[in-house]
Amino acid sequence: MQSSTLTTLIEIAEKLTDEAAARLGSAIRNYEDMEGKLNLLKKYRDDYSIKMQVEMKAGRDMQHIRNFQVFMGKIDDAIFGQQQLVADAQKRVHAEKLNWQEQEKKRMSYSALEQRAEKVLQKKEAKRDQQQSDEHGARQAHYKQN
Repeated sequence: MQSSTLTTLIEIAEKLTDEAAARLGSAIRNYEDMEGKLNLLKKYRDDYSIKMQVEMKAGRDMQHIRNFQVFMGKIDDAIFGQQQLVADAQKRVHAEKLNWQEQEKKRMSYSALEQRAEKVLQKKEAKRDQQQSDEHGARQAHYKQN
């Protein structure tokens, strides 16, 4: 493979790796945001539950308690929905991580190929330099004898 072709492949692989890393970062931020919202809903539910218990001990009327229960049901539904969003966001993080790892693996493979090609080229150059040096030395010795 020519050096310029390999360089082009490496540049493309680096670009794809960078894009995959950006998508992974975005997925992680989205997951953290969704999880934060879920935690807020759970805290709100806990706080509201405590408030409801205090109200019940205070002897509130049944309609008021029923309104609390309906509202708690709505909070529970919101928590369930948010849990689904968190699960979906976590799946996306996992998928983006796998994609980034695959892109990084390709990039590293191309880089390894480039390094091997560079070593082969250096060996050829060293061999050619040695051969030229040997020929020069042989000519020098030949001219000294004559």
